Amino acid sequence: MIKLLHIENIAVIEKADIEFTKGLNVLTGETGAGKSIVIDSLSAATGSRTSRDIIRTGADYAAVTAVFQTEQNDGSSAVISDWLSENGIEPDESGEIYINRKITADGKTTCRINGTPVQTTKLRDLGLLLIDIHGQNDGRKLLDENVHLEYLDTFGFLEKDLNLYKEAYSELRSKKSEIDRLSMDESEKERRIDTLKFQIEEIERSNIKPGELNELISRRELLLNASKLTDSVETAYETLHGGRSSRGGDTVGIVALIGDAYNELNRVGRYSEELRILSERLNDMRHSAEDISNELRDLRSGLDFSPGELETIDERMGVLKRIVRKYGSEEEALNLVESNNQELSEMADSDNKLIKLEEELQHLIKKAKKLAIVLSEKRKKAAKELQDRVMKELSQLSMPGVDFIVVFDDVKTEYELNTTGADEVWYLMSANAGEAPGRINRIASGGELARIMLALKNVLSSNSDTASMVFDEVDTGVSGIAAQRVGEKLAALAKDRQVLCVTHLPQIAVMADTHFSITKSVSGGRTYTNVESLDFDSRKKELARLSGGENITPITLESAAEQLKAAEEFKASIVRF
Repeated sequence: MIKLLHIENIAVIEKADIEFTKGLNVLTGETGAGKSIVIDSLSAATGSRTSRDIIRTGADYAAVTAVFQTEQNDGSSAVISDWLSENGIEPDESGEIYINRKITADGKTTCRINGTPVQTTKLRDLGLLLIDIHGQNDGRKLLDENVHLEYLDTFGFLEKDLNLYKEAYSELRSKKSEIDRLSMDESEKERRIDTLKFQIEEIERSNIKPGELNELISRRELLLNASKLTDSVETAYETLHGGRSSRGGDTVGIVALIGDAYNELNRVGRYSEELRILSERLNDMRHSAEDISNELRDLRSGLDFSPGELETIDERMGVLKRIVRKYGSEEEALNLVESNNQELSEMADSDNKLIKLEEELQHLIKKAKKLAIVLSEKRKKAAKELQDRVMKELSQLSMPGVDFIVVFDDVKTEYELNTTGADEVWYLMSANAGEAPGRINRIASGGELARIMLALKNVLSSNSDTASMVFDEVDTGVSGIAAQRVGEKLAALAKDRQVLCVTHLPQIAVMADTHFSITKSVSGGRTYTNVESLDFDSRKKELARLSGGENITPITLESAAEQLKAAEEFKASIVRF
C-alpha cells in the first residue's frame, strides 16, 4: 500500500506531504481545489505519461516521491520482490519501496526506485504491480467494446491460454504469408524471374571482385602521376647506387661512398675502440642504403606503364561504378547473385513447396482452432460467473432492476479466427426491469457507467493481488441512495485493501477511514493548494459543507455526526461481498 506521497511544484500544489493509511482514504474539496492533481501526482510517480506542462508556473522543476509498503501477507509482495531482483534494484530492509520522479523545465524526466535510476517504462511496469488507478475517464472505456473481451479474460485468469493461442495464430499467419509470397500469378512470376535473371547476368558479366574498384582507383592515381614518380625514383636510385649523370660522366653513389668510409675505418679499428664502433655503424648504414637502393630498382621497373593502360582502367572503372551504383558494394552485388539464384531455385520448385506448405498450414489451422475452442469454452464459463457477480454488485449499488449479459458471437474473418481467438464479446445491459438489454454504448447514462465500472472493478479486484486501488470521482452521475451504495461498496472494497477515492458526495466521504480536505488559497497573487487530514470535528464540518454548502448550521453538523456514526456501524458489520 502507499504510505506517503510528497509533491513539489505540480500545478497549484507548491509542496504537500500526504500520509495515507489502510482502508478507505477519501479526498474532498471544492471543484478546482486540486483533488485530481493529487491523483495525477500519484499517477506520475507510478510511470504514467506526463509533461513539463504540469510544472508550477515559475518553478524550474516538478517532483513527486511515493513510499509504498509491502506486507508479508500481501499476495503481490513476492511478485514485486522478484521484479526488483530481475531489474537489479536493491530492496529496502524495511520492505518499503521509494519512488522518485522529477520533471525539469526543459522536459527531461528522471526516475529512481530505491535510489536506482530507471527508465519511465520500467517505473510504469512496477506501478502496475503496486497500484490500480481508476481515472475519471475509465468508465468511458466501457463504451469501447474492444475492451470487453480483455475484461473477461482478466476475470477468468485466461492469460496463459490466450498466449498459447496467440503463439499458434502467429505461426499460422506466418505460414500463410509464406504461401502468399509463393502463390503469385503467372505473369507476376515471369516478371520476377526476368528481373532476377537480368540482375544475375549483369553482375556476372561484370566479373566484379571484392576490393577491385579501390585497387583501380589507386592504380589510376599512380598512372596520372607516373612522370613525377619515375623522375623522383630514378634520381633517388642514382644518388644511392650511382650511374650515368644527366650532366655527363659517371657518378659514384652513396652506397659506394659509405663503403669506402667503412673500409678506411675498418683498417684502423683495431687501434681504437671508438673507430671500430663507428666502422660498424657505417657498415649497418651501408647495408640499409643497399636495401633501399634495391627496392627503388624494383619499384623503378614496375613504373613501366603501357600506353593504353589508363584508358583500360577508366573503362573498367566505369563498368564497376555502374554495378556498385545499382546494387551496392562489390560484396553486396555478389550476395545478390547468390540470393537471386536461391529465389529462382525456390520458384522452380514452388509447386512442390506450396503443396508442403499447404499441408503445414492446415495443421496449424487445426492447432489454432483447437486452442481457440478451449479458450472459448473457458471464456463462456467465466462469462457466466462474471454476469452473476456483476449483477450482484449492481443490485448492491442501487440498480436492482438491471440486467447485465455477456454476449458471444463468432469471428467473421479468415479461418474464423483473429488475434484473440474465435470470439467476439460485448456486454449488454438493461437498466430497468422489463426493458430489452442493449449495448452499453447506446443506453447507459453517466451514472450507470460509473456504477457498472465500479462493479467490474470490484469483481476484478477480487481476482487481483494489487494492494492499493484509486478511484478518481467514481461518483459521477450518481446521487441519493445510489451514492450511498457506492460509498458502502468502496468501504467493503477497502476491508482488505487500501482504497483512495476523490469524491464530491457526503454519502461516500462519510465512509472514509482517513479523510483529507483539499483547499485552495491565494497569497501574494499566487494560488496555493493545501492538504489536511481531518479529525472528527473537522470531518463533521466538511460533511456539512458537502451537504449544504456554506450554510453550516448546528442541525447540519448534528446530521453529519449521525452520518458518521451510522457509517462506523456499517463498516463494523461489513462482510466482504
